[in-house]
Amino acid sequence: MSHGFGSAGRETAGMIAMKSRALAVAAIAAGALLAACSSTSNPSPLPQPTSTVGPLPAGHYIKHVVFIVQENRSFENMFAGWPGANAPMTGKMSDGSTIALKPLSYSQEMDICHVWGDALRAYDGGKMDGFDRERQTVGGGGCVQGSQIGTYPYHYMDHAEIAPYRTLASEYVLADAMFPTEFGTSFTAHQDLIAGTTQIEAGHSLVNTPSAFPWGCDAPPGTITPLVDTHRVITPNGPFPCVTQYPTIADSLDAGKVSWRYYVELPPSQFVQSSAVWDAFDVIAKVRCASFTPPSHCAGQGADWTKNMTSRPTQILSDPAKGDLPGVSWVIPDLNWADYPATTSDEGPSWVGDIVNAIGKSKYWDSTAIVVLWDDWGGFYDNAPPPQLDYVGNAIRVPCIIISPYAKHGVVSHTQYEYGSLLKFVEQVFDVASLHTTDDRANSIIDAFDFSQKPRKFVPVATKYPPSKFINSSPTFKAPDDDF
Repeated sequence: MSHGFGSAGRETAGMIAMKSRALAVAAIAAGALLAACSSTSNPSPLPQPTSTVGPLPAGHYIKHVVFIVQENRSFENMFAGWPGANAPMTGKMSDGSTIALKPLSYSQEMDICHVWGDALRAYDGGKMDGFDRERQTVGGGGCVQGSQIGTYPYHYMDHAEIAPYRTLASEYVLADAMFPTEFGTSFTAHQDLIAGTTQIEAGHSLVNTPSAFPWGCDAPPGTITPLVDTHRVITPNGPFPCVTQYPTIADSLDAGKVSWRYYVELPPSQFVQSSAVWDAFDVIAKVRCASFTPPSHCAGQGADWTKNMTSRPTQILSDPAKGDLPGVSWVIPDLNWADYPATTSDEGPSWVGDIVNAIGKSKYWDSTAIVVLWDDWGGFYDNAPPPQLDYVGNAIRVPCIIISPYAKHGVVSHTQYEYGSLLKFVEQVFDVASLHTTDDRANSIIDAFDFSQKPRKFVPVATKYPPSKFINSSPTFKAPDDDF
């Protein structure tokens, strides 16, 4: 098989992700998951949710969409016991027993290995009872072969410590059926958040993480990225992590002349091996490179990279007051603000609350939709079997809060969402072209809104740490998720 990153695979990037779903759904209903993973039939579209959309298209009401991307939490780790949600206070273990979920403080946390193989162990063919069989990690993110994490994944976060999240969920829409596109870690999750796929050729998708930092087109020569095939078998020696095969939402936004920005920490040198910061567009040759020659030569910086990347994510705390909020934004936190368990930092809820306050207090509130979500499950228990729509997933459920003056009030949405749902919403709001990846099959999050209502007045969110805490902090320049 060829792993070169050229233009030959581009026309199949969206189609391949769609081909395997119809038989996958039928086979799962019959209990035949592996057969489903190698199916190539055309799927039927998912039933679309109903929405109170108002008299005009969504783009009349929403002019700005902000995605705040946190790290490594399952839905139940954040919202176990939430009224009206699918979130029981007990979990199943691999020996068939049931265990009560227990509260956990940020200060007590440790990391859990949560790469592809650990996700499949936890998923256990849909039984959702293998979380105690996930592996432990050691310093630097390495997964300990042969280890088992035990009962640690069966915890939920102390309510007082995540008060801003609970406030936002109470006031707006909490989605209890948001499933990442692909089993595994942040590398592929962040690709799915901008592209809805990681498929680089027929029957092969990127999986887990590249072999070296930085994780993109500026990686050292010889860096490789694992691939997973339709039988869910991983090939370790995959391609250099610089993609030309699939489009991203940046293509659609640029073509539609819609402004966008990626709020992220960029280290002084993109070649700092041990302190790279995660930027999804670093993997996209068209954005990152002025020119790209396969297999690994990225020359210069692309126009979008120069124009649309920030040097610090804290800029999101001041841009709204300055009258400078683009059409679409992604906000990627510093490691200490990311909810990443190994840091034992409790700053994530305040970071998110302060961003929402910055937008809520600005002139942009009446025309903005904010989506807070966590990129992968982080190894923590969740009871909801993810629907298997193709050979990479869906993956284990994550929390998602949808915030807007037009968001329904205090509602739990049970609509089946995935990361393509967010892309589809952007396409609807800004009337831009579909990527024809998972955005085609996904339910839009538009049913979380009621555009027949007047925009609600913003009520500030109480936070433990003020914006100055983040603005005045020294950046870590470390990737939030580096399991391997």
